[in-house]
Amino acid sequence: MKTQILENREKLGEVAAKEVADCIHKLLQTEEFINLIFAAAPSQNEFLSNLLNLPIVWNRINAFHMDEYVGLPEDAPQGFGNFLKRNIFDKAPFKSVNLINGNSSFVQGECERYTKILQEFQPHMVLMGIGENTHIAFNDPHVANFNDTEAVKVVDLDTACRQQQVNDGCFENLNEVPLYALTLTIPTLMSAPHIFCMVPGEKKSQAVLHTLKAEITENYPSTILRNHPNVSLFLDKDSAKLI
Repeated sequence: MKTQILENREKLGEVAAKEVADCIHKLLQTEEFINLIFAAAPSQNEFLSNLLNLPIVWNRINAFHMDEYVGLPEDAPQGFGNFLKRNIFDKAPFKSVNLINGNSSFVQGECERYTKILQEFQPHMVLMGIGENTHIAFNDPHVANFNDTEAVKVVDLDTACRQQQVNDGCFENLNEVPLYALTLTIPTLMSAPHIFCMVPGEKKSQAVLHTLKAEITENYPSTILRNHPNVSLFLDKDSAKLI
């Protein structure tokens, strides 16, 4: 992986946004439209705010997100679709915004619906983070499968993942965090030709160490990124403190 260590979260967001915008511009020289998958997490705040300030041809971009809780109220601020609406989807004139519906009465059917959309609009870029337990999207270690045959699936969330949502200030306590989610699987994320991974903060330092140094295994899902030919990893001094 191409790894950069920046001074702080704001500089990380600035540098990552510039490189993503450059990649978008290059892709649009040969593609009429491109498809971007976004992560929803506080770790992405500085990146998203900087991205909005750059001259990007948004109306040639189809937007997607990579995971969503099951069963939150439709207007819950913790919903990942709602997070992305607040932070970017409602602030830029995308060609289309395609959200996962975590309130579907038939979650397997929702997985199939979103799979069909992704098959039609193959992702060009994934803009992601890494969880404290090294999850990517909601592929926690106990459900991660590097050879998953599904593109989108229902998963149960492990305690470490749910606690991170409390640590991030998204929920007041662990009991409020949903037990289940819909997620793009690891092969779906890895299918994109370009992956940009923004990982600031001291709480991510152990996950960063595992990502870069541990054996490539589902026990540390983010280690699979080392097998992708084109990943850019952006760290700040806090998240890089153990490497």
